[in-house]
Amino acid sequence: MSLIPNFGGRRSNIFDPFSLDIWDPFKDFQFPNSVSGSFPSENSAFVSARVDWKETEEAHVLKADIPGLKKEEVKVEIEDDRVLQISGERNVEREDKNDTWHRVERSSGKFFRRFRLPENAKLDQVKAAMENGVLTITVPKEEVKKPHVKAIEISG
Repeated sequence: MSLIPNFGGRRSNIFDPFSLDIWDPFKDFQFPNSVSGSFPSENSAFVSARVDWKETEEAHVLKADIPGLKKEEVKVEIEDDRVLQISGERNVEREDKNDTWHRVERSSGKFFRRFRLPENAKLDQVKAAMENGVLTITVPKEEVKKPHVKAIEISG
């Protein structure tokens, strides 16, 4: 009897801290695809690219981590109703019959993220740039005109 848990026999060496994969209790469950089937989830680690969204005084800035992709492999689109869509695909490396793989941890597959932009977004001035695996999308904001308030003197 072993005192070290064994999740499906995936531990090859109990003394090697890198030989234990994290057990995912939901790995074998089939969840409905929230993208309505347009992109099959080949590898869930890459399907949902991580995105940060901050708002400054001048613009909304979204940053997506998509390492290893070229700008030609990523699409940024604005759909009707102010929906910003980021999509792309990382292809699986071709296998050579003579190669011996010890670990395959980098994910591949398609990703697809959508964000509804607020009313003050200038949709015709959106800019996107990619540097060091980070896609930065800048959406300028329209100035919100403050209503002019006129004080009315009360007589009587």
